[in-house]
Amino acid sequence: MPISYKDAGVDPERGYAAVEEYKASVKKTFNKNVLGGLGSFGGFFSLADYKHFSEPVLVSGTDGVGTKLKYAFISDTHDKIGIDCVAMCVNDVVCQGAKPLFFLDYFAVGKLDPKVAGQVVKGVADGCLQSDCALIGGETAEMPGFYKDGEYDLAGFCVGIVDKAKIINGNNITAGDTLIGLASNGVHSNGFSLVRKLLGEDLKELKTNKIPNTNKTYLEEVLTPTRIYVKTILSLIEKFNIKGIAHITGGGFIENIPRIFPAGIGAEIDLNAYDLQPIFKLLKEKSGLDAKGLYNTFNMGIGMVLAVDPKDADKILAELKALGEKAYVIGKTVKGEGLKFS
Repeated sequence: MPISYKDAGVDPERGYAAVEEYKASVKKTFNKNVLGGLGSFGGFFSLADYKHFSEPVLVSGTDGVGTKLKYAFISDTHDKIGIDCVAMCVNDVVCQGAKPLFFLDYFAVGKLDPKVAGQVVKGVADGCLQSDCALIGGETAEMPGFYKDGEYDLAGFCVGIVDKAKIINGNNITAGDTLIGLASNGVHSNGFSLVRKLLGEDLKELKTNKIPNTNKTYLEEVLTPTRIYVKTILSLIEKFNIKGIAHITGGGFIENIPRIFPAGIGAEIDLNAYDLQPIFKLLKEKSGLDAKGLYNTFNMGIGMVLAVDPKDADKILAELKALGEKAYVIGKTVKGEGLKFS
């Protein structure tokens, strides 16, 4: 008897069913710049709306969700994890002052469940809607024997656009500039290998145990999607001179904030500038890590850091409040290298 692709573990019918599951979610992200529909070998996005740019520059970013995916598997909750995938990419791109234009996702699984695939891509589409970014394509890969049953991987790729004269690269940051931190809404999507070790992976305990001084269970906390800052940042840079923007992802404060500084510039960070969210107090207690270990692993309640002229700081803080963001002055730039905590 002939041995088919289906016999080897790949069922094309499941792929067709998956496309039907997420087709409507994807189409919700389309705008007038998206040319064509799903199913082409490549996704098309028109730049006709950006003819007014003097020297348009494309800015790209790619990332995945990381081991936070484990909590989606454990809890069989798949409709929000795609937001994290989008956030990791678009939050990076907007740091350069670029508006995200379009997004592509990569979803790989051992045995394709169309319902699960539909939920995952729905989350990706929701993240794209939050960042006004079109989901114009992607890849769904069924790879039998490569992933454990019930597990998958998810990654993405974003392209944005900025006028060359308006690129934000940190070159103009000088000693004495103010650092403003925008609050995160939890751990986001970094440090989860340690989170899993500290909070565990037992579903019953995750559903029962609560973060101290909150009504949130461990599971609700760890599944909270990464905050997407795109609309806030794009609105802010239209009104103010933002010298540099750091997305606080893997490596925390210690690795990410210095990335935006020119040579010879460091920073002093005030650890008392804001109250730690309960989840970070819990992680601090359970890990026993000192400040360096914590701020090199987690975002510690700050998802974005802006470097601004001190004379603009109060106005920017007021604008951020009006935009619905919690923001704090968390330090200042100084001559030197790296970060100092006080």
